[in-house]
Amino acid sequence: MSPLWIIKLPKKGSFKSSLRKKRRSSIKKKKAKEEHRPFIIKPIPSPLLKPLLVFINPKSGGNQGAKLLHKFCWWLNPRQVFDLSQGGPRFGLEMYKKVPNLHILACGGDGTVGWILSVIDSLGIHPAPPVAIMPLGTGNDLSRTLNWGGGYTDEPISKILNYVEEGQVVQLDRWDIQSCPYEDGESDSINNSEESLSEKLPLDIFNNYFSLGADAQVALEFHESREANPEKFNSRFWNKMFYAGAGGKDFLKRSCKNIADSLQLICDGKDYTSKVQELKIICLLFLNIPRYSSGTTPWGNPNAIGYDPQRHDDGQMEVIGFTYSSLATLYMGGHGDRICQCSHVKLITKKSIAMQVDGEPCRLKSSVIQVKMRGQGNMIMKPKRRGSMPIANDPPSMPERLRIQVSRISMADYEMLHYDKDKLREASVPLGLIVVDNNADLEQVRQIINKLHQSDSDETFTVNKLSPKWCFLDSTTAERFFRIDRAQEHLHYITDISSEDLYILDPDLQSQRGNTLVSTSSEAFTPSDIVTPSSDKLCCVENNFSKDKDLVFTFSMPVTPPKSPGSPTAIYRPESKENLLMPPPPGADNSSEPGSPVLPPSGKQDQFLSVAHATAVPRNKRMSQDDKALIDASKRGDLPKIVDLFVNQDVNLLATDQYGMTALHHAARFGHKSIVKYLIENAQPVILDMVDFEKGQTALHKAAWYQRRTICYMLVEAKASLTKTDYQGNTPRMQALRADDKDLAAYLQSQEHFQLVVSEDQETAV
Repeated sequence: MSPLWIIKLPKKGSFKSSLRKKRRSSIKKKKAKEEHRPFIIKPIPSPLLKPLLVFINPKSGGNQGAKLLHKFCWWLNPRQVFDLSQGGPRFGLEMYKKVPNLHILACGGDGTVGWILSVIDSLGIHPAPPVAIMPLGTGNDLSRTLNWGGGYTDEPISKILNYVEEGQVVQLDRWDIQSCPYEDGESDSINNSEESLSEKLPLDIFNNYFSLGADAQVALEFHESREANPEKFNSRFWNKMFYAGAGGKDFLKRSCKNIADSLQLICDGKDYTSKVQELKIICLLFLNIPRYSSGTTPWGNPNAIGYDPQRHDDGQMEVIGFTYSSLATLYMGGHGDRICQCSHVKLITKKSIAMQVDGEPCRLKSSVIQVKMRGQGNMIMKPKRRGSMPIANDPPSMPERLRIQVSRISMADYEMLHYDKDKLREASVPLGLIVVDNNADLEQVRQIINKLHQSDSDETFTVNKLSPKWCFLDSTTAERFFRIDRAQEHLHYITDISSEDLYILDPDLQSQRGNTLVSTSSEAFTPSDIVTPSSDKLCCVENNFSKDKDLVFTFSMPVTPPKSPGSPTAIYRPESKENLLMPPPPGADNSSEPGSPVLPPSGKQDQFLSVAHATAVPRNKRMSQDDKALIDASKRGDLPKIVDLFVNQDVNLLATDQYGMTALHHAARFGHKSIVKYLIENAQPVILDMVDFEKGQTALHKAAWYQRRTICYMLVEAKASLTKTDYQGNTPRMQALRADDKDLAAYLQSQEHFQLVVSEDQETAV
C-alpha cells in the first residue's frame, strides 16, 4: 500500500503560529511519540492494484501470532497491519472500507476468519473484500478447504503475499442459526447447575459447522479448561493432545449414549427423527465445508451416489450422524452416516445438550433451533504455483521425464542451517534417484518415494529408515529452504521446488554434522575388506576400523528407468554416496585406454554388475580444493570459474571426484553445453572415454541417459567412443533406448556403424 494514500489528521486545537511551533518543536516531537496519531485513507484507484489489509490474532498458534505481527510490519506498511487483541477488526475495516479492490489476510484460526466476516457484514461493506487465510489455529478446517493448509510452518512471507495476490476469489456459504427455549423440554436442573446452562448459542452465524453431542462435549471441556488455565494451552500440539485425552474419557463414560431419543430433526420440511433414532447416534453434525475436526472428511466421498457433490458454495449443508464406532474411525479415514443434504433445518432438543458453533461450545437448555441460508462471503483460494502453469497459447505437449536426485535433511541440520543453502546441501544425505513426469505434483512424488522406500524397508538398517512424517523442502523459490505443508502438496509441481535435486526433511534422521554416520577417514581401503553380498540379505563389512571411523551405508535399488513412460517409477541415483562401490587399486590388468579406471577382477565383478544389494564402504578419496571447485563449477554450469581455474590456477581438467566422474561427466549430465565444448577443446582427448567407478560409464553414456541430444552430437564429433560398454554391457545407444529416446538412439546407431567402418578401414590400411 502506497504511503501517499495515508493522510495524517491534525490534532484538534493544534493550529498555532509557525513561530511557536519552531520554538517548541522538540517538546511537540516528544509528545507526538506518546500520543496516537489518527489518519485517513485516500486511495488512488487502479485496476492493477490489490491493497492488502492484514489482521493477526497473536493468541493463535502459541507464539506464532506475535512473531508474525513483527514480520508483517517489516514487510508491509505498519498501518495496514492490525493486532486483533487491540480492539478487534472493526477499526481497520472502517478505515479501509472505501478502498477499492481491497484484499484481507486473516492470520489466525477459523474463529478469527468468522469474526472478520461478521464485522464485514455488520459494516455493510460492498462489495465485500475477499479474505485469505494464514492458518494459526488448532483445527484450521476452513483453511484446509481453501488449500491454505492445516497450519503455518515457516513459509516465507513474500510467498504468502504472492499467493494472496494470485489466488482465485471463491464463494463461501454462510448460515444464520437462531435458538429459542422449548417449553415442553425436560427439567435441566437435575443433572446440571443453572449457571452452566446457556439460553442462547455463542454465535448467530456459522461458516464451517454446527454440531451437538459427543464432539461438542469434548470441545466444552477443552474450553472450560483453557479458561481456567490459559497458560497451559499455548501450543497447537498440546491442544490436540488434550482433545484426544478428553475424547477418550468421554468414549469410556458414554455420556451421550441416549442423545438420539431427545432430538427431533426436520430438514427442508421432511422429518428425519426416526432415522436418527434408528442409527442411535451420539453426535449430530451440520457441515458446510468438506473438512471437519482437523482435516477429517466426515461425509466421505464428496461425490457420493445419490447425493449432490459436496461443495462450500452450493447453498446446501450436509447432515451427518455419528455412532461411537464411526466417530472412533473418523481419524483413520472413516466417515459418519449420511442423513441428508438440505438448505433449512429445524432442530428440537428436549433436554440440555452440549453444542458448538464453529468451535465455540456451550451447554444449551432444551431449545428450538432454526438454521437457514444467510448469504455468501468472498474468500481467496490458494492457487497452484504460477511458474508451473502452462501458457494458454502453448500447444499441448507430451510430459517430459525427469530424473531427479532425492536427498534428505535432518531436523537438527535444518533448524541450524536453513538460512544457508550451500551448507544445508552439504549436510544432506542422498536417498536415491526418481523418474517422474515434469507435470507430476508432490502428492504423486510422495507416493513414488514411499513406494521406493517400502520396497527396501526389509533390507535397510534402522538408522536409515525414512520417517513417516517427512515433508518436502522448497529449495528454489526463496533465499532459504522452507517446508511444504503436506496438506498443500497437490498445489505444487515437482518442477516448482526442484531444479536438479529434491530435498526432503526427515525428522528422525540423525544429523550428519556430528560424525555419527559418515566418516572422513582418508586411510586406504582394500577390496579384501568388502564382503560379497548374498542374494537377499544386506551385506555388512568386517574390517579393523575403530569405532570412530564409521561407514557409509548403501542400499538396494534398480539403476535403469522403465521402458514405459506411462507410470512414474523410482530408482536410486547411481552417482550418489549411498551407491558408491569402490574399484580395486590399479594392477597389472589395466585398461588399454589411459586414464580409465581398472575393471575389477572376475572374483569381484559381481559387486559392480549387481547393485541390487547394499554394501558399506568408507570414504577413502580426498579431493583438493581446486579439483572440488572444478567439479562444482561443472555441475552449476559456471564456465568463467572453470576458465579461471584452468588458466590461472593450472587445474587438471582430468580430475575426478570420489565417484570417478570428471567435469565432463557432470557437464554432460546437467546439460551445460558451453562447458562440454570448452573441455573438449582444452582437455586431453582421453577425457572423452574416461569412465566412472560405479557403472563404468563415459560422458557420452551420461548424455544419452539424460537425453542431451546436442551434447551427444558434440561428443560424437569429438570422436568419443560409441562402442564402449559399461559394467552392465550397455553402449550409449542402449542408454538412449532405455531412456525412451528413439530418435537419439537411431542417431547414435548410425554414428556407431560409421565409427566401426572407419575403424575397420584403418586396421586394413595398417
